[in-house]
Amino acid sequence: MTDLTALLLLVVFATLVATGARHWRIPAPSLLVVGGLLIGVLPGIPAVRVAPETISVLVLPPLLFASAEEIPWRELRLVWRPVTVLAFGLVLATAAAVGAVAAALTPLSPTMAFVLGAVLASTDPVAVTALGRKIALPPRIQVLVQSESLFNDATSLVLFKVAAGTAIAAHAVSLPAAGSQFLLLGGGGALVGGAVATVVALIRRRTEDPILETVIALVTPYASYVLAEDLHTSGVTAVVVAGVVLGSTGHKLTNAAIRLQVHAVYGTVVFLLESVVFALIGLELPALVGQLTADEDTWPLGVLAVAGTVIAVRLLGVLPLSAVMQRRRGNGAVTWRIPAVVSWAGTRGVMPLAAALSIPLAAHDGSPLPHRSLILVLTTGVVVFTLVLQGFTLAPVVRWSKIALEPEHTAREEARARAGLATAGLACLDELEAAEAAPTPLLDQLRRGLLARLDQADADQDDGTASSPWAPATTYRALRRTVIAAESAQLQRLYAENHISDTTRRRLQRGLDLEEAGLGEE
Repeated sequence: MTDLTALLLLVVFATLVATGARHWRIPAPSLLVVGGLLIGVLPGIPAVRVAPETISVLVLPPLLFASAEEIPWRELRLVWRPVTVLAFGLVLATAAAVGAVAAALTPLSPTMAFVLGAVLASTDPVAVTALGRKIALPPRIQVLVQSESLFNDATSLVLFKVAAGTAIAAHAVSLPAAGSQFLLLGGGGALVGGAVATVVALIRRRTEDPILETVIALVTPYASYVLAEDLHTSGVTAVVVAGVVLGSTGHKLTNAAIRLQVHAVYGTVVFLLESVVFALIGLELPALVGQLTADEDTWPLGVLAVAGTVIAVRLLGVLPLSAVMQRRRGNGAVTWRIPAVVSWAGTRGVMPLAAALSIPLAAHDGSPLPHRSLILVLTTGVVVFTLVLQGFTLAPVVRWSKIALEPEHTAREEARARAGLATAGLACLDELEAAEAAPTPLLDQLRRGLLARLDQADADQDDGTASSPWAPATTYRALRRTVIAAESAQLQRLYAENHISDTTRRRLQRGLDLEEAGLGEE
């Protein structure tokens, strides 16, 4: 079997499993990992080896960018304090605890054990985002978990580079050097990401070509990552910052048709990459186990111990922080439901695997780096364990906590927002009628459609796109676009005034985009 054939079969397999996960309402990352693991243990399956550059450069940037684009800036500003504490303090605590446990229970030296701790210190934004799409968490909690998983990567990467540098150079790194390296990686990456986002925004404002817009959207995460890495800063941070900035302004940069096309293409790319990469995690574990030496055969105990440590440290870190924040807000009795969900959502995934694969093969003196294969096995094992255990049980935990948004809540919020948009559209028609800017019969036709929406009539029969018998089709389309623009402006006001969530805003904006695109070209 050629590599190309194997890749095509992997894509087909991952797509089928991910499609089934959506149909059965099962977290796709968890099912993909299990499927990949089952395939990997079958006799005759060739060993799977993935180059570090394949994941770090080819797979991670678009997945991180897509996750960052989904974070609303409004909610991010509300949770920046706990995100900062978790992204720094919890990462350091997790790395130290995992390093201590691994040094005690596995053949790893203290230095290599700390490398493992740094690799597994941060939660994975790709896995967290993929799991979060299946569960209707309150917006603030979803943003807290998702943004923490994105921004704690800078801390984890600094720890990893310091630990890996110590392991291959056989000398200690001072705290001032580590601090300066963190500022260079995190701060420099943020500056690069902001600069790339600014340039991309300027280009997109002046572009109306759907193909060019799609190419720009696909290239942006790669440009952010590669440029930041070439400048010896954090490519991950650059991609995250660029995604957050462009995600909060993307609806203002282009028209409806372009937004729909970019969303469709990017959604397809993300679906394929997510499906393949989580299947690869499961496929790789059996091959990695086969590379272990005799003194490393206690790896299952190591996986269980390290995974338990990762989960326990997160629980012990999140619960006190949540209690302090609840008392500071004066919420009365402290509830453990929210921190339980936040803690259990801290899965590991693609990021730790990419970091582990990038561990050098040899030290500076040319000698092989000891127990590198064991670190890869422990990392992959912990990733599989958390994705399966926490992935399959996160929904029951959320149901137990009773903090998930009920479908009725989302429906009521969306209905109120639709009523507000229809009211804004009617006000726009009144202004046009007062200014005698359009034929009265045509205005009446549009008004009937908006009144039908206001009365919760069938949206598909609201107004249609047929031309009016009293005016040319171009006049009707121009007027309808004017009304849609008024509705879009009202939608942004409702979001800015905290009347609706970002999820509702995105859903309704997509509906307006579909309606505008259905009008055809001007």
